[in-house]
Amino acid sequence: MTENEKKYESSSSLWQRKLHQIIFEAETPLGKAFDLILIWFILLSVLVIALESIQTLRNEYGPIFFFLEWFFTIVFTIEYLLRILCLKKARNYIFSFYGIIDFLSILPTYLSLFIGGAHSLMVIRILRVSRIFRLLKLTRYTSEAKILSRALRASRHKITVFLVSVLSLVILVGTAMYLIEGESAGFTSIPRSMYWAIVTMTTVGYGDLVPQSDLGQALASFLMITGYGIIAVPTGIVTAEIATAQKEETTKTCPSCLHEGLSLDSKFCKFCGSKLY
Repeated sequence: MTENEKKYESSSSLWQRKLHQIIFEAETPLGKAFDLILIWFILLSVLVIALESIQTLRNEYGPIFFFLEWFFTIVFTIEYLLRILCLKKARNYIFSFYGIIDFLSILPTYLSLFIGGAHSLMVIRILRVSRIFRLLKLTRYTSEAKILSRALRASRHKITVFLVSVLSLVILVGTAMYLIEGESAGFTSIPRSMYWAIVTMTTVGYGDLVPQSDLGQALASFLMITGYGIIAVPTGIVTAEIATAQKEETTKTCPSCLHEGLSLDSKFCKFCGSKLY
């Protein structure tokens, strides 16, 4: 490699590193400013979508909504392309959850250029509403959302076991109520009785199905009391994981695998081993 090629590669790596710190991390003033601006753009674009759905406003301010929609689409398109340019392995971002969300947030506006005619009005309406995907982009820019996401991932096995236990209880109680009350009280099948058990356990209480016998009412009372205790279990599991996740939270991101939360003094990614910017 010649000296000029090395200088070019070094300068190219430098602007990629700076761009990556601004777009994917929030440890610098520019990074925080970028996140704040994007949050406002996302909120404003969603507000435009909501206002556009009101017929009277759309008739009066249609051209303004049209201009604002294209403005936000162009901004988010530039953001999407910059994210691809500053990564070592852009494919990991393009096919990631946030990459797909970013793509879906700009796609409908471009598709609307190719869909016309009265028979396509419903499709256009769906395209307009689907731009609400931009709201999901907000979770990337809030550290609290990242902490919650990390806590949910860490507690997924415990929550799975908990949900299996709850489902087993629903099946048992629903089957018992089907046998106790029968079709005369509205419990016409086990699935319908399971629906009643879920409504009762979560203390929603629609009142469309009500046990009539003393034994059925006793079982319902037991399930109601159990429901209060069951609601507290996943809360405790997630809370414990949140306390752990908060201690580890940083916005340092690997430019290859896109894992976040790396130590600020890390030189290599602990997940994929790639060299960090």
